[in-house]
Amino acid sequence: MAIYQSMQRVRFRSAGDYEQFKLIFAGVRHHLKTLPGFLHLTWWTHPDDPTWHNEVSFWTSFDALKDWHMNTYHKHAKQWAVRSGAIMEDIITNFELKSTRLIRVCPCCGHAQDKPYELDQEQHALAQPCSQCGFHFPRMPETPDSFAVFKDITHDAPIKEAGDRKPAGAKTAA
Repeated sequence: MAIYQSMQRVRFRSAGDYEQFKLIFAGVRHHLKTLPGFLHLTWWTHPDDPTWHNEVSFWTSFDALKDWHMNTYHKHAKQWAVRSGAIMEDIITNFELKSTRLIRVCPCCGHAQDKPYELDQEQHALAQPCSQCGFHFPRMPETPDSFAVFKDITHDAPIKEAGDRKPAGAKTAA
């Protein structure tokens, strides 16, 4: 499965515009978690420039990312930003994932681990304790302001890619 990353670097016109954005952005997690191709979103302010904000999101396909851009809530939020002039610059870059690795050194027993993992199962991989002593590594929880939102993909059922949807009323083969 191809994984896509979208990265945005955003500047707001004023601190007041950023405060208004945070009010709107807080509801994003409720919409992202319903999308079959959503995996991860984090938002942060650059430590050396408080007017530079960064967003990173991970998706199971480029079509899943496009589905987010067609989401009604997201479209209205973008329209607000354009209509109000709140966002004066938004630099967007998209990437395709080639590999992921998890490197950990246990602070309790010193056991070092370096292993690949599947990004669509990242929360599961991060939840694993040290295999030697059972130390539980710290993990960032989701946040109510939607600055951190995470979801693993379950593989019990076939994964629906955004472009694989059947039209309403379409019959599936038995």
